[in-house]
Amino acid sequence: MPTWGLIAEMTVGTGDRKHVEAYVLTHVEGSRDEALAELEGRARRFTPEHPRNPKRRRLFRDGDGFVLVIDGSWQSYSARFTVAELLEDSAAPTPRREPEPQPQPQPEPQPEPADAVPPRTPPLPSAPPARYADGVPVKPAWLGRSDLP
Repeated sequence: MPTWGLIAEMTVGTGDRKHVEAYVLTHVEGSRDEALAELEGRARRFTPEHPRNPKRRRLFRDGDGFVLVIDGSWQSYSARFTVAELLEDSAAPTPRREPEPQPQPQPEPQPEPADAVPPRTPPLPSAPPARYADGVPVKPAWLGRSDLP
């Protein structure tokens, strides 16, 4: 099953220091359509740091993802959301190999002793707690509990 990377490239900074940075949002295992559906949800919910007071927000579908354009008071900012298949990851965790289960010998059934105590049956439910007319219990549920300090 392929692993898909959900990637966001967005405008960060302001003025002369404004530039584009890429981030891997998450990985999705499954079909490309499942990854695109997850990416669309993230693109719709995405709220960038800039612009602080957005005037207009537009989300476009592109071949492998989405482009979000947000117009601010003075400048527009953009974010590109892309689905890409993960081919290699130098920092991927190595898959743990589960040890094969060893067959366990089945214990011999023991005959029940004649004087065995029958299993304990659960107590019958007690009467519902007394309540005031507005539905509030007369005695709080925590009162009398020994497991509380």
